[in-house]
Amino acid sequence: MFDLETYEIVNILGLIIGITFGVIAQKNQFCFSGSIKDYILTKSTKRGASVIMAMIVAIICTTIIATHFEIDLTKSSYFKSNINYFAIIFGGLLFGTGMMIADGCSSRSLVKYGQGDTNALITLIFIAIFAYATTKGLLFGILNPFINNTFLVEISSKIQNVQMNIYVVLAILVAILLYLIKKVKRIFSLLDGVLIGLLVSVAWFVTGFIGQDSMEREIALSSITFVYPTAKTLELFTYYEVNEVSFGITTVCGVLIGTFLMSFANRKYSFGCTSTQTFNKVKYNMIGGALMGTGGILAIGCTVGQGLSGLSTLAFSSALAITSIFISGVITAKILNKYDKLPMCFIFEWEDEKKNKPIDFQI
Repeated sequence: MFDLETYEIVNILGLIIGITFGVIAQKNQFCFSGSIKDYILTKSTKRGASVIMAMIVAIICTTIIATHFEIDLTKSSYFKSNINYFAIIFGGLLFGTGMMIADGCSSRSLVKYGQGDTNALITLIFIAIFAYATTKGLLFGILNPFINNTFLVEISSKIQNVQMNIYVVLAILVAILLYLIKKVKRIFSLLDGVLIGLLVSVAWFVTGFIGQDSMEREIALSSITFVYPTAKTLELFTYYEVNEVSFGITTVCGVLIGTFLMSFANRKYSFGCTSTQTFNKVKYNMIGGALMGTGGILAIGCTVGQGLSGLSTLAFSSALAITSIFISGVITAKILNKYDKLPMCFIFEWEDEKKNKPIDFQI
């Protein structure tokens, strides 16, 4: 009935993956930056545990899929030649700072906008503009000498960007997970992390197995990531070059659609932030978005692009990137909290803790 080209099938599957991601992320407000904020403000580890669970599942399932379907993950952008670790660390620091200033990373901003937070659109626009400027525009000329600096690349080459030992990585993540959940039975409430981890591995299958049969258009080996695809989405809507539709763009659009639809069923989070803290949020959205757009390109990904997709390939550079993002995120969050500019919109607690005390989702 439908005679679709391979790249069209990949794009449709990207849309489905994005919709599913949006539904899951909206239901439990899955968020890397939010997990940092939760711990600093309320010592809650629930969302942090979901993020770590997503990492574990993504690594295990991606490894199984890559092995079974003979997908060479080292051909992805996370293993690019002449890698500059200094640029990745600097980009991670910029991104981590930006996501806390803007109150959400790139994936979180998509979810927030999809469920009705109009300020998040400002963040997304600035992420797109600065990501594009860093890739092809004004900032490219400024930052390219740093990214491709021969001396820094040579120093970086002293430590090869190899695939890390899966058992060591999983052991570290499991130890962190056990620390966060405190009680083993809580692991069964981390379904959102499990599902998002699965989506990452499915995305690798779509682009790395199905997509490689495409004769009409080359499909890059990739998974779920949001910084550069957000820039390409803005470019698509600006110039309307339909031929430029890609897996990344359809994933971004899918997240918006999935979040929007889920917000009708899960209206608890659909009315935006309830914090009574007053400060110039628009300015913070602009600054945070700009930092994330530039930082995401330098770091070769965001909290999802590097923290889940990149880490699932076991790339050393991905571990470096997400560690940089985490460190700068924690430092920035503590500084913002010191000046009462770290809004806590909702409280996220474990189910067994809710039974012990009344819970107000507004703060």
